[in-house]
Amino acid sequence: MPRALGLTRVAVVEDHQLFAESLEVALTLEGHDVHRIEVPEGTPPAGWLLTALLRVRPRVVLLDLDLGPGGPGTRLIEPLVRTRAAVVVVTGETREAVWGECLRRGARAVLEKTASLNTILATIRLIGDGRPVMSREERERLMLVYHQEKQELAAVRARLDRLTPREREVLGCLMQGTTVREIAKSSFVSEATVRTQVKSILAKLEVCSQLAAVGMAHRAQSHLVPH
Repeated sequence: MPRALGLTRVAVVEDHQLFAESLEVALTLEGHDVHRIEVPEGTPPAGWLLTALLRVRPRVVLLDLDLGPGGPGTRLIEPLVRTRAAVVVVTGETREAVWGECLRRGARAVLEKTASLNTILATIRLIGDGRPVMSREERERLMLVYHQEKQELAAVRARLDRLTPREREVLGCLMQGTTVREIAKSSFVSEATVRTQVKSILAKLEVCSQLAAVGMAHRAQSHLVPH
C-alpha cells in the first residue's frame, strides 16, 4: 500500500532518461515527493545543478556520478550533505576506491545501478526512519580502500614528476601507441636516442617494460574519481 504522499522529498539526478523515469515512477508509487533534476544536453553554467537541487530542498538525493555535460556528480556530494540532505550514490561505477571516496565526502550509501528497485526503496525507507543504511565496518573498509589507492596514486605521480619534459613527450607518444621508430622519425633523432630516453623513463618509473610505463601513466591520468 502506498505511503502517505510527501513522506520523503527525493531528488533524482541522473542523465540516463529511462533509468531516471523508472526511479521517478517507482518512488512516486511509494508515496514519495519526487523531483527529477534533468541534466541539460549542453554544458550547463557552473553550479547550475547544485542550485537546482537547493531549490528543491530534498531530504534524499539519488545521485549518479557520471552526469555527462553536467560534470562529475562527486562534486555535489559535500555541498548537499552540508544542507543535511542524505546522498545516495546510484552508479555504474564498480571500483571500490571510488565508492570509498563518495563515502568520505559524506554519501550515506553507494548502490550499483544493477541494484533492484526494492533495494533503492528500502534504502530510502531506512534513511526516513533514521536508521543506518551501511554497516560501520563496510563504510570503513571502503574508505580504507580509497585511502590506500590514493597513497599508491601519489607514489605513481611522484615517479612521473621525475621525468624531463622530453621524456614526458616520449611517454605521451607511447601512450598513443606510437612506436620508437615513429617517434624518432617525427622528432628528427635516431632510434638509439629514443631508446635511451625510453630506458631512462623506465628507470625513473621503476618499471621493466614500456607496457607497464604506459599503464602507470594512464592510471595517473584517469585519477580515482571524476572531480
